[in-house]
Amino acid sequence: MSNNPIYFDYAATTPTDSKVLEEMLPYFSQIYGNASSSTHLQGDTAKKAVKRAQRQIAELISAEPEEIYFTSGSTESINLVIKGIFESSTGKNKHFITVKTEHKAVLDTCGYLEGLGANITYLDVDSDGLIDLEELENSITESTVMASVMYANNETGVLQDVNTIGEICKKHNVLFFSDATQAMGKVDINVANMPIDMLCFSGHKMYGPKGIGGLYIRKGLRPSGQIHGGGHQSQIRSGTLNVPGIVGLGKAAELANESHKSEPQRLRQLRDNLEESLLSNNKVKINGSKESRLPNISNIQLLGQEAEEFILRNKMKISVAMGSACNSEVIEPSHVLKAMGLSDIEASSSIRISLGHSVDKEQIEELINCI
Repeated sequence: MSNNPIYFDYAATTPTDSKVLEEMLPYFSQIYGNASSSTHLQGDTAKKAVKRAQRQIAELISAEPEEIYFTSGSTESINLVIKGIFESSTGKNKHFITVKTEHKAVLDTCGYLEGLGANITYLDVDSDGLIDLEELENSITESTVMASVMYANNETGVLQDVNTIGEICKKHNVLFFSDATQAMGKVDINVANMPIDMLCFSGHKMYGPKGIGGLYIRKGLRPSGQIHGGGHQSQIRSGTLNVPGIVGLGKAAELANESHKSEPQRLRQLRDNLEESLLSNNKVKINGSKESRLPNISNIQLLGQEAEEFILRNKMKISVAMGSACNSEVIEPSHVLKAMGLSDIEASSSIRISLGHSVDKEQIEELINCI
């Protein structure tokens, strides 16, 4: 294992925490009941495990357990919310607002709805990656149903002002959905005190397993279900529950709740040391807001070298990314960076560095040496 490249791509995925794995293992072969089977002990035990996971996740974001729903991950959650709200809302000329720097799961889903007659406004961002709040408010019309603005960008780590965005939406009786996949466990999220109606998250971004994620849906809201058959989870998302995955997601949320004060501070210090060293040597430019940003992500423009060539040259030493993992097979300039005003050449010279639990000062020094 010591010969493996140093991993700096935690925004793409995280390793499953050993405590999470330990919690999950019995639910594969020992506690194997179907959580929907209410007539016997095995099913009842599985159902209690699901309820416990709902409580663990709810505690992380100050929600009510019954407001937590499980899906296969954030991409499904995004589809469920955007399509579900489109279908459940009344009236013609349904209008949705989103941002040009959203994850492709949001942008592609909105594009799909345009084919069904939806009217979509795609907000611009400034060079820091932030939306203009006045433009957001001016974009709202009588037909506006919902705004979808991600909490933290997956490529730059830029944090939008979700509190003000939510207040604007609330003022105009517009629903507010936020993709919190990257933010979950890294920043304080308190939906009880925040004007967020719906929020999605994914297990493998927070040291849980892949293939499990979920939704917070504020009590009283009901997007139309997109997977039918059996009426599971109050008919919002049918299908036999992935109990081992749910248990793992719950444990990951519990661990994040325990460390969400100290770990982000540690990662911020490592990231700041990295950036200060590189900037002092005039080797890079930082893409995106330096103030309103996740503590573990640094999107940097390499001066004098292409990102792809740099990554290939150092592939056996370090693991970094050019952008979103969901676009990794498509070699083209990042839509996020281009929306922020970078040229094709500047975007193609940029890499994303994302830090996590196992990254230490020595590994940061190795990364600095490579750059």
